[in-house]
Amino acid sequence: MTGARASSPLLSKVRAGSPRSEVEVVTFGCRLNACESEAIAARAAAEGVENAVIFNTCAVTGEAVRQARQAIRKAARARPDARLVVTGCAAQIDPAAFAAMGEVDLVLGVADKAAPGALARSGVHVGDVMAHRPAALAPGPAVGRRARAPEPADGRRVRAYVEIQNGCDHRCTFCVIPFGRGNSRSTPAETAVDRVRALAGAGCAEVVLTGVDLTSWGADLPGAPTLGHLVQLILDQVPELPRLRLSSIDAAEIDAELLAAVAREPRLMPHLHLSLQSGDDLILKRMKRRHSRGQALALTARLSAARPDIALGADFIAGFPTESEAAFENTLAFVEEAVLAFLHVFPYSPRPGTPAARMPQVPGAVVKDRAARLRAAGDAALARHLDRQVGRRVRALVERPGQARAEDYTQLAFTGDAAPGAVIAATVTGHDGRVAFVA
Repeated sequence: MTGARASSPLLSKVRAGSPRSEVEVVTFGCRLNACESEAIAARAAAEGVENAVIFNTCAVTGEAVRQARQAIRKAARARPDARLVVTGCAAQIDPAAFAAMGEVDLVLGVADKAAPGALARSGVHVGDVMAHRPAALAPGPAVGRRARAPEPADGRRVRAYVEIQNGCDHRCTFCVIPFGRGNSRSTPAETAVDRVRALAGAGCAEVVLTGVDLTSWGADLPGAPTLGHLVQLILDQVPELPRLRLSSIDAAEIDAELLAAVAREPRLMPHLHLSLQSGDDLILKRMKRRHSRGQALALTARLSAARPDIALGADFIAGFPTESEAAFENTLAFVEEAVLAFLHVFPYSPRPGTPAARMPQVPGAVVKDRAARLRAAGDAALARHLDRQVGRRVRALVERPGQARAEDYTQLAFTGDAAPGAVIAATVTGHDGRVAFVA
């Protein structure tokens, strides 16, 4: 659950066309899905697709799949004349389940959703994602986790996501996503640089590099370059880009070049979100993660020393099979020890076909309780982070009127008429536990 998989299974929507003939793309899950949904919407418009609802699904949790099925039924009632298309990871992994829904006209696999003319088909078109090496879809301007922020009036993008990697070669025992995305594939460096350059030239204020397992970028390319190499290449070759940000990364794969860039490059934003999943060594081993508790703590300390203004986030799973109360307490303690600021908490959800689904399960009520306690620890961690911001002078990218995002990803509220896409400088005067106030 690294890279793009950091997002909760909350949906966002992209619409194009008139109300009677519009194409609506409903996205579940990660930033990579949001990026790809923008490309799907653009392709639908270019190919003249009309009166359709396209569901770009997520399979990271059972809840994400349930939400997708619920949304399909709701759309069928609201737009009975529209074609309903289902694609994304859940469609790739279990196409028969969606094909069996009477409301669905077309099921497209992950590798098939980018094919020209694919949206005009009917039936089921799901290929072998392990054997396919599709080109990355064009970058989309998805901003935020739930919906896209408005673009400035002059058409510039506030923030854009650029897919540089897809798929995953690792097999964490809880994760089904490799079977939905396939093996790891990297976008060539020159292609990634060209995409970032085009966005910067169009006035985009911030680019976020995204993928399924972002830190594995380059392993399948000639010479096996590292993510740090690509980051430095982008910063060197696209000097007009104001801000570069990374989506979620694997704590076991951060290379020396990336650490050096974090320390010395002010245009690389001081915020990293780490795929950790647990703070207990035995549970990490049973998850088949590739780092220990001590290694993760050493990494957070090294990052904070290299970039004192950095803010760190992390993904955690609550209630993993065999997790004892003592193991869970180790995760709670880790949040404070690592001085984390942002948490994404996932209640464990058994995914069919994964080794963890065959392990002794934690009772559902206990999973729910631990997720609530871990979220409360996350709220406290965010409050401590915001306390440290009071009195600081920050630079922030305006996402929408009255709302901006600091370089360390702190959400800010401000008064004034700064337009989306502008970078403002302000002093943090206080907070409400979730949002910092600036003047």
